[in-house]
Amino acid sequence: MKIVFRHSFEKIISIENILEAWKEFVKGKRNKKDVREFYSGLMDNILELHSDLENQTYQHGGYKAFRINDPKPRSIHKASVRDRLLHRAVYRVLYPFFDKIFISDSFSCRNDKGTHKALNRFRSFAYKVSKNNTRTCWVLKCDIRKFFENINHDILLEILNKYIPDKNIIWLLEKIIRGFSSKPNTGLPLGNLTSQLLVNIYMNKFDQFVRHKLKVKYYIRYADDFVVLLDDKNWLEKKIEPIRNVLTKNLKLEFHPDKVFIKTLASGLDFLGWVHFPDCRILRTTTKTRMFKRIKESPIAETLNSYLGLLKHGNTQKIKNLVCGGIR
Repeated sequence: MKIVFRHSFEKIISIENILEAWKEFVKGKRNKKDVREFYSGLMDNILELHSDLENQTYQHGGYKAFRINDPKPRSIHKASVRDRLLHRAVYRVLYPFFDKIFISDSFSCRNDKGTHKALNRFRSFAYKVSKNNTRTCWVLKCDIRKFFENINHDILLEILNKYIPDKNIIWLLEKIIRGFSSKPNTGLPLGNLTSQLLVNIYMNKFDQFVRHKLKVKYYIRYADDFVVLLDDKNWLEKKIEPIRNVLTKNLKLEFHPDKVFIKTLASGLDFLGWVHFPDCRILRTTTKTRMFKRIKESPIAETLNSYLGLLKHGNTQKIKNLVCGGIR
């Protein structure tokens, strides 16, 4: 039976939903200048937004761009408060539906998932494939090149149309999607709440292909990184091209040319900031260097506790001792 999104456009744009979205959006942002300005005329701003959506005169505004290094340089694009509030209102209604159709081993930007659960799932898969470290575990690791920048708008809207019969919702989603482009008809902005959901919807077709067409049991994806674990290197080698073809033909995405390889777990597999071995995981050198640098720049309790929380997830006792010692 075809799975269809049954909520209405009216539910998404309702004043009640926008008000609930505001309550969620404003947490931790009340002191921001643009948020304070929007709040000073909150009900008028919400009523105006609702009216523009109801009359379909809404236009998505522009973005402010800035760069971050986390850990590699990234371009973040920040929408206006009005548009980010709308993103939240859309997300509140769409996310619960789409989350149910995703495979369980997609871990990025989902409730009750995240990096740490992905790491634990990887360890669980490694034990199963290696029969508790008695057999060689091979890992195919791939990285998608410029993931957010290369999401194709037409393909994304085609996917959304298959699930959402309400053309007014599609109109609204198209306004959000086409409100940004890194090149013609392409790209989603890093930083948008809706982008986090939309890339998972975009990649769900690929996840389903790997899991059900290729019948890969031990597959994990986190955003643009994914791994396949197996005890058969030859099988993995034969699946690289079918996987590449589906990405290229169906989604217009490409592998990063330097980040596709097959290696044994025993040799150390770099995934999600940690280097994994059969019986332990250690912090990636670049992550460790960046951590020490930040602690030296800001040796306050919040910074130390944040990194101590991270270090709980691997074999890091020596590093913990350095952190607890204050890093001189």
